[in-house]
Amino acid sequence: MKQCTHAAALPHPEPEPLDPTCPECLRDGTHPVQLRLCLTCGHVGCCDSSPGRHATEHHEKSGHPVMRTFEPGEDWRWCFVDHVLV
Repeated sequence: MKQCTHAAALPHPEPEPLDPTCPECLRDGTHPVQLRLCLTCGHVGCCDSSPGRHATEHHEKSGHPVMRTFEPGEDWRWCFVDHVLV
């Protein structure tokens, strides 16, 4: 079973969200489907079902490996590098 090799290096406590919603969607005038929180820096981005795919774009530009859902009642995490739930 594949495991995330990045979770142990994440900051504790996790970073505070930099925004309440996806700033790139606000800038572009689009609507985020669901939000994701970068666990390295606190960037809030939209999921891959959103037009901009800004959480993935943030990972691709920054190299930050792990995000978590930023949706109420959800608590899962995803490693972009290892392609696994954390």
